[in-house]
Amino acid sequence: MKPRNVRPVTSQDYRELAAKRLPRFLFEYIDGAAHDEWTLAVNQADFGRLRLRQRVLRDVSEVDTRTMLSGQAASMPLALAPVGLAGMMARRGEVQGVRAANAAGVPFTLSTVGICPLEEVRGAATEPFWFQLYMVRDRDLVVQLLERARALGVETLVFTVDLPVTGMRHRDWRNGMVGEGLAVKLAKARQMAVRPRWVLDVGLLGRPHDFGNLRKMMGNSNDLDAYKKFISSEMDATVTWKDIAWLRSLWPGRILLKGIMDTEDARAAIGVGANGLIVSNHGGRQLESGTSTVRKLPEIVTAVGDLIEVYLDSGVRNGVDVVKAVALGARGVLIGRPWVWAVAARGKTGLADLLAVFQQEIATTMALMGINRIADLGPDVFESAPGISD
Repeated sequence: MKPRNVRPVTSQDYRELAAKRLPRFLFEYIDGAAHDEWTLAVNQADFGRLRLRQRVLRDVSEVDTRTMLSGQAASMPLALAPVGLAGMMARRGEVQGVRAANAAGVPFTLSTVGICPLEEVRGAATEPFWFQLYMVRDRDLVVQLLERARALGVETLVFTVDLPVTGMRHRDWRNGMVGEGLAVKLAKARQMAVRPRWVLDVGLLGRPHDFGNLRKMMGNSNDLDAYKKFISSEMDATVTWKDIAWLRSLWPGRILLKGIMDTEDARAAIGVGANGLIVSNHGGRQLESGTSTVRKLPEIVTAVGDLIEVYLDSGVRNGVDVVKAVALGARGVLIGRPWVWAVAARGKTGLADLLAVFQQEIATTMALMGINRIADLGPDVFESAPGISD
């Protein structure tokens, strides 16, 4: 029998706990990716292929992990990524997320399709948070969401550009997360029945279970299937850079374009006035057999120079990964699955503990390389040229 841990420490520890506490269809919605999940796998594997230089006999008594992310002071180069349905993984999950992020001194990003609405998250937050948005067919809806976000003090808009259509996420079909009919409903009911703690804590006490940001447009329905159909019907495959320019004309704050994986697209982001871009393949949930984000990061950083801030998500699982991404030129990283696993497993306390571990891992890694400041991380921290070989 596998010995039971005294307490969870790493992202993987929280993943294992989340698997035990969530209904299968919800756990696999977070855990899964597109097709055979090769892109998901290389996102993590390529971080492991980068080797760091150990340096000794340097004064590392005052390692400082602080930095600036999108004009906002942060305790480390890390932010919480937008995750749809986070409020189904834990009771009012987005609220727990923003509270833990604020306590840790890192930015929190609210998803358009989160369970908790902008207003609820603003009420729980003690610091400004970021807001993620899609370009949907109903442009009036886009304008309304922008106005609401701005009125609540949101300064950074994270705009997702890699979802003209939804990737083929086979796990969601297998487990009943998507699909219709009696068999699908019964499958979900069986999966929930074996998770009584979740049924009480989230299913009953965590209501309402709608997409809070869309409540005014769709009424007070708790039918998530209806909301998912609405979102699917609103995904706009006609979006081009002209639409991003239109968005720029409406939004006076900062814009980060999330989903950039090509140097030409990175340069185009500068042309439409974006303040930053996020090198992201949606955690492997969109294009299968794509390149890992950490492999693409250096060439995109080289392509844009100092003209725009570059961030990275997808595949980051610990503080060592954070150090590697920053050394390759990222201003910071965003984590998605790890923070949701932690909230699902142990709520705000779990996420607070995981973020503390991330920061300690960043500081320890820097100290063992003889580095005291985030600004001193660069390509020279690697054992050889930081290209990733197969």
